[in-house]
Amino acid sequence: MPLGIQPIHIVIIALVAFLIFGGKKLPELGRSAGKAISEFRKGTKEMTEGFRGEMNQPGITPPADRTIQPPTAFIPMIQTIKTPLTSAPAQTSIAGPVGSFCIQCGNPNVPEARFCSKCGTKLPDTTI
Repeated sequence: MPLGIQPIHIVIIALVAFLIFGGKKLPELGRSAGKAISEFRKGTKEMTEGFRGEMNQPGITPPADRTIQPPTAFIPMIQTIKTPLTSAPAQTSIAGPVGSFCIQCGNPNVPEARFCSKCGTKLPDTTI
């Protein structure tokens, strides 16, 4: 049986329901639960068919460019190192970190942030 439910558990649940609701209310509750489940199934089926119909329309084409742009709030924090392609070892200077980095996931955050924008970890206090 799924989830470890055995027939004795179903019998106990039925007895408790009978004691709580009585013999006259149980058929009515079962009917209303059955109607609710059938309405839910009908609604999900209609929604799924609607989504499939929308996706199969010939006029709709998926976007050609699937590149993900970084959020504009983090652009000052992104550090890039440019090296010339023609020379062997090039001297590069790396500026110090802008903002604060999460100790849990390493995500860069704005300097004023108190919590990590990715994982929600509290950032160390950098005020002196």
